[in-house]
Amino acid sequence: MRSAASTLLVPPGAGETVRGPVGGPVTFKVRSGQTDGHLTALESVVAPGEGPPLHRHGREDEAYYVLDGAVRFLSDGRTFAAPRGSFVFIPRGAEHCFRNDDDEAARLLVLFTPAGMERFFEEIARLPPGRPGPQVVADAGLEAFMEVTGPPLGPLAEGAAPLRPGASRG
Repeated sequence: MRSAASTLLVPPGAGETVRGPVGGPVTFKVRSGQTDGHLTALESVVAPGEGPPLHRHGREDEAYYVLDGAVRFLSDGRTFAAPRGSFVFIPRGAEHCFRNDDDEAARLLVLFTPAGMERFFEEIARLPPGRPGPQVVADAGLEAFMEVTGPPLGPLAEGAAPLRPGASRG
């Protein structure tokens, strides 16, 4: 059976851009209504030293493709590096977070399936300017079946080298 969604091309630089939760903008590439509820895709700019709190999604699998920069992930109790060109899959229910340990902004393509997480990003974009507090992020996440379970990933210990791709701590 064919989906009600139709083929869609989003040209470079296109999509609706809103304020993101991790120090940079989020640009929606596709939303639920465009994919018959199958996929939300967005580009997220992550400021240096920033990342979301530890959380899990009750409905969606999440995937990241690192377009620029390098980020460090924590998922399922292990920490690993994800430099430019890395792909990370997080199954629904898995606790995870990430942090941009670089001096430059990172750019991530983020995919959610099924769609629906755009509700969280839209709620964050409606907040007054400034960094949203932990409880505000947690409350915004509840609307989208996202549960905040802990703090953001902290900085690397002084003198610690970032992990190589494929290596893990934890």
